[in-house]
Amino acid sequence: MEHQSNLPQLTLDDIKKARTRIAGVIQQTPLDYSATFTQLSDNEIYLKLENLQKTGSFKLRGAYNKITSLTEAERSRGVIAASAGNHAQGVALAARDLGVPCTIVMPEGASLAKIAATQAYGANVVLHGASYDDAYAHAVALRDERGYTYVHAFDDEAIIAGQGTMGLEMLEQLPDADAIVIPMGGGGLAAGIALAVKSLKKDIRVIGVEATAVPSVRESLELGRPTTVTAQATLADGIAVQRPGDLSYALIKQYVDDVVLVEEEEISRAMVLLLERCKIVAEGAAATSVAAAINRKIPSGLGKVICVLSGGNVDVTVLSRIIEHGLIESGRFLRLAVTLLDRPGALKDLLDVLAALRANVLSIRHHRVGTHIHLGQTEVELDLETRDKKHIETLCTALRERGYTPVLRD
Repeated sequence: MEHQSNLPQLTLDDIKKARTRIAGVIQQTPLDYSATFTQLSDNEIYLKLENLQKTGSFKLRGAYNKITSLTEAERSRGVIAASAGNHAQGVALAARDLGVPCTIVMPEGASLAKIAATQAYGANVVLHGASYDDAYAHAVALRDERGYTYVHAFDDEAIIAGQGTMGLEMLEQLPDADAIVIPMGGGGLAAGIALAVKSLKKDIRVIGVEATAVPSVRESLELGRPTTVTAQATLADGIAVQRPGDLSYALIKQYVDDVVLVEEEEISRAMVLLLERCKIVAEGAAATSVAAAINRKIPSGLGKVICVLSGGNVDVTVLSRIIEHGLIESGRFLRLAVTLLDRPGALKDLLDVLAALRANVLSIRHHRVGTHIHLGQTEVELDLETRDKKHIETLCTALRERGYTPVLRD
């Protein structure tokens, strides 16, 4: 890796000092081997369960390190931060524990669960803008207007050092790890972990993961400087940052080996698999590391690979939609409509076909009025539990062979 003369003056010693500073507040989260994801990938997969950290994400590490590093004058003015949710909670909890007034600016579309949790930690929450970047601009304006001390989500050496403490933990938990896969938004987590682990084990590979919808680090690396990208909607709202930080970018360029992208369907599927197979609730941003592993976005045969699950703060309403969508995509849920003659026994005949093929009926709705429904007919809409996409194909073929015309519905 080439030497960068403009690198932040951040060292392994800073990360070790941060670990001492936050000891007793931060939990050492588990590192678990996953047989499921090992089977689905070409590597031996371990999950760093930072979703079990206090506040539900890694953000408390950097926030607590930053606020404890402030002078009394800086604390007395109060702190302000911008966040889609996880940094907000980390800053709010750290500020409450240290007796520091706290204001958080969140995007208007932030998770209701994250807003409520941030307020529960005692922060004053201000909703502004459609994205993190909008919230950030407003928070900076409030800082300038009211004299608050700003706590950046990622572009700050104390924040990066705090996040880097996770790297020290992982190498203690799995000293022979060959690679670490890290969700990446503004880049503070990846920068801190990469600096920590590369300082201790130079041959370990560090791979960042972004959502294809917001590839700010990937594009910045390709252009050779931090750049702003246009953000598309993504399940990974926690890493939907349109421009990486200058400090985090410099460290990523120096220490991160590669940055890969994952699609929305891949993130959704990873979230469902984590929940179903591992009983782990992971938010979209956190699931990107697993999505990269099981969709072969990282090289095969790396060996022991740690996927960082950076957080678990996902709104239950969003989670329910993701689960339903995941079931549909994997072929385990089918909604179809069939037009029948409106006579006794017609529905029973249809259900007999479905029962013979082991499709479980979840619900039935009748429609007797519609532009495509003639007199003497009724349309039956069914929600079915199925095994997989092949099972759905078998069902539809069998129905057509018996004279039905099944129509798949969204």
